[in-house]
Amino acid sequence: MTEPTLHPNRQIALMAVAIAVTLPGVILELTGSHVDAVLSALLFGAAIIGAAFILSWAAEVVQLDVGSGFALALLALIAVLPEYAVDFVLAADAGREFAETGSASESGPLALANMTGANQLLIGFGWPLVILLGTWRVKKAAASREEAEGATGDAIYLKRGQTVDIAFLTVASVYGLTLFLKDTLTLWDALILVAIYVLYMMRLAGAPPENPHLVGPSAFVAMLPRTKRRIVNYAGFVLAAGVILVVAEPFVESLKGLGEAVGISEFLLIKWLAPLASEAPELLIATLFAWRLAARTGIGALISSKVNQWTLLVGTLPIVFAIFANEFRGLPLDSTQRVELWVTAAQSVFAVAIIASRSISRKEAWVMLVLFMAQLGESYLAEIGLFSESASIQARIVVGIVFLIAAAWVLRTDLGAFRKALKEGFRTPWSELEQESDRV
Repeated sequence: MTEPTLHPNRQIALMAVAIAVTLPGVILELTGSHVDAVLSALLFGAAIIGAAFILSWAAEVVQLDVGSGFALALLALIAVLPEYAVDFVLAADAGREFAETGSASESGPLALANMTGANQLLIGFGWPLVILLGTWRVKKAAASREEAEGATGDAIYLKRGQTVDIAFLTVASVYGLTLFLKDTLTLWDALILVAIYVLYMMRLAGAPPENPHLVGPSAFVAMLPRTKRRIVNYAGFVLAAGVILVVAEPFVESLKGLGEAVGISEFLLIKWLAPLASEAPELLIATLFAWRLAARTGIGALISSKVNQWTLLVGTLPIVFAIFANEFRGLPLDSTQRVELWVTAAQSVFAVAIIASRSISRKEAWVMLVLFMAQLGESYLAEIGLFSESASIQARIVVGIVFLIAAAWVLRTDLGAFRKALKEGFRTPWSELEQESDRV
């Protein structure tokens, strides 16, 4: 555990600011007040961001009490609770619409938009950000590999224990490719994806504890006496969870109103703007790790987030839909949702191919970022009408194909390392995984 570098008063101030930005949105919702669509989106979005920061800090401190791998997965799960809340609201809306009309043509297309957007943002922007910043910091500080968790000025290297993340992300990604072929995200899909996540958590539960890297307010809270630390931490969990429960639904509705006010489609706002709010704290914390020469820890948290988003989050959406639809059936998928699942799964396969060798280079990070920018460019061109809907769908299918071709290109020389990563991730005892090989 690292000592906090900020003065305690400044860290208390940061926590106070995070709490303060949640209050206007909570008050707005609880009082039933009505304001301009743009202002309501800002206030509810700020509340989501503030709650997400509080959750992220609390989740980091939890690492002091459980095994390192399990703690990292727990951190990743808790940090994306705001995203879960938004997705559950959208899936519930689709379920209610289906119960009333027998279809989910209006709310259905939005049900997976936030999830797929968040996944694409996480890999396409979050991973490259941490890798490029982390390697730059190593070079700038002239740090040795020991000082920088094995990182160099050219690449970030993962630990053997992180092959567990690689192995389970592989299974989830390959299964995700099949979802494109279906017209319904079924309850069987939910069962399989949730089971993958449960097995992942069970595997991580065997990881031995180690001192986590803590920065900012989380480091300050961690230095409190044990009982006081836990009280503060649990209070943070309760506060953040309460804020999210209060503002998640109005945040979604405010985004829809914002779309009408500024002439931007609901789908685009739900896909890109909502995830940006919910993922911001997680990305910021990961970049702080990279800045402090701990990029491996930062990228590890983002990889673990990807696993839980692509398993537990996707898997629970059909369950939420079925509950609110009052029918034992899965979430209907239209052509847009199916293509989004295809691109997201293909991007995930590409990400697995890159980390199969337990290293991510600056060159690979730039490729990931360029492909992500191409996705953003396609979304923008479709939004302003330069692409028809059919052309947009075809363009996204092509992007998915490019991801798979790129994955095959990467694995052509790393296939042996990929097989080894799968074997170690699924079967090798943690006592062996903790023994780093000469090749970091």
